Amino acid sequence: MNSRFARRTVLRGLGVSIALPWMEALAGSGSKGASGAPLRLGVLFAGNGFHGREWWAEGEGESMKLGRVLEPLAPHRAKLNLVRGLFNAEALKGNIHSSMTGNLLSGAPLSPGGEIRSGTSFDQVVAQHQGRATKLPSLVLGCERANPSVHKNYSMIYSSHISWSSPTAPTPLEVFPALAFDRLFKEGAGRGEGSVLDSVLDEAKRLKGKVSGADGGKLEEYFQSVREVERRIEGAGRRGELQGWRPTMAGPDMGRPAEGVPQDIGEHMRLMADILVLAFLTDSTRVCTLKLNNDHSSLRFPNLGVDYMIHHLLSHSDTEDWLKVNRFFLEQLAHIAARLDAADEGGRSALDNTVLMLCSSMLTGQHDATQLPVVLLGGGGAGIAGGRVLDYRGEGERQMCRLYLSLLEKFGVRAERFGDAHSKLVEV
Repeated sequence: MNSRFARRTVLRGLGVSIALPWMEALAGSGSKGASGAPLRLGVLFAGNGFHGREWWAEGEGESMKLGRVLEPLAPHRAKLNLVRGLFNAEALKGNIHSSMTGNLLSGAPLSPGGEIRSGTSFDQVVAQHQGRATKLPSLVLGCERANPSVHKNYSMIYSSHISWSSPTAPTPLEVFPALAFDRLFKEGAGRGEGSVLDSVLDEAKRLKGKVSGADGGKLEEYFQSVREVERRIEGAGRRGELQGWRPTMAGPDMGRPAEGVPQDIGEHMRLMADILVLAFLTDSTRVCTLKLNNDHSSLRFPNLGVDYMIHHLLSHSDTEDWLKVNRFFLEQLAHIAARLDAADEGGRSALDNTVLMLCSSMLTGQHDATQLPVVLLGGGGAGIAGGRVLDYRGEGERQMCRLYLSLLEKFGVRAERFGDAHSKLVEV
């Protein structure tokens, strides 16, 4: 390590800090990919399952064929694993949305009757293990607000949260892009109207003079990406969309939008996807969970021309409009994967040094949780081979928590059991 740099190098300005991206001159701590860069975990959730006839893959590697739901991931087939047949036994007890979702990442029993008790989710176990190495132990993002009501004798808090810091505490969920951005780059309560980068410009210039040409190029690319997210958040605020409130200012930059104006869900999801990427590339956190919508979701999709029915009701029939919505969700994962794959980290891409997982609490909108839809992307630096269909249907032990045991080990967490699983999946 270059002696001029501390283990965690951070640019600081007035009430602002920016964690640097991975560079040759820096070394992090915690689990590493094969290139020496840190290993990250990204979990994406889409509620209400997927199109029953179009969620499939066959073959292997670059020649893998994908069903129409998964087609947006075609450029990443060589780094993709479709996992079939795993299930969560506890989810079958209530057999309805909330009881299928609140324990998706833990396999824990859920308390019914409006009481809140689940289990610590595996993403938070990873965060507790290695979160001290980064500014934020984890970042939990969402594109739909939590629903506090009760449905079929289970709290809908369960259907609104997949990340749990303890059995009784869902991890705080951030749905505002500006606030999520602030968590990455702002310190304390003090906030100004200036750009994050303007606040640290002088220090950034000094740093660029001390690093190699390759690292200097990475810094410049990173600064440009931060600028782009800032610009888009400002534009969204002027248009009065969901993310129009600007916590980086003393107050919102406009009055509250009138009732009935639809949110631009396309822009909202893409902003959250880009913030996830920024969080990883800056090493602000190594664990990020992005809930694209709630289970039993009320989102509508005017951006797709599908505004006549909420997500939950669309999920009950395998229509072409339902397929459009499914593909839109997969496009967010594809966008994240593409941006990470384009970032070089010492001979491997950031996608190789990241394990991305997309999951839902049911296979289809008909409440079929006898097997769960799971996609893994990346993770080559952690020894996860890609371009495969891993099919566990018909096997005796197909607990979803076996996958979590395998992933926990990748992040240096060795456990005898997790949830209802006592053995890991050797293929992962």
